[in-house]
Amino acid sequence: MNAQRLATLAAIEQAVWQELDASVRAAEHGWRVATLATLAGGRADARSVVLREVEPAARRVIFYTDARSPKVRHLEADPEGTLVLWSRELGWQLRLAVTLEALSSGPEVAARWARLEATPAAQDYFAPQPPGSVIERPDAARGTRGHFALVVASVRALDWTEIHPEGHRRALFDAAGARWLQP
Repeated sequence: MNAQRLATLAAIEQAVWQELDASVRAAEHGWRVATLATLAGGRADARSVVLREVEPAARRVIFYTDARSPKVRHLEADPEGTLVLWSRELGWQLRLAVTLEALSSGPEVAARWARLEATPAAQDYFAPQPPGSVIERPDAARGTRGHFALVVASVRALDWTEIHPEGHRRALFDAAGARWLQP
């Protein structure tokens, strides 16, 4: 748990973006794997995603997906979502209200695919069937074409909660500014 408590809203917001940025470089960081919640046909749908990039100045986080994934159809129908992250080490929960966009072509996608294509992680995007398809066995033959896509999550609001023995604290950062909330 974070031994030294941050005192100001500005310090908290800066620390949150620093921790998000650190999470994409450290596989063991609590925020590396987030829960993404979206709507699918009027129902909530949640799944884990691995954060791959953070752009604090643009207030964006990026993760990868198979372009045929149901989550892509969900966010095309309703691009609003929530990312939920928890760090036991920090004692911080973070909820990000985001607008999601899936990109399956263009220079941003091509540049990232060029870096990923020769790595073992690229195999996730060569499956002959879309995610969620019924298959004969898990080691079935791989397809020959990548189905790689980026999901860009533009952060509209950042809801931070600190769980601490001396008292919990909560703050909200959005277009209206920064303010303390009752936890």
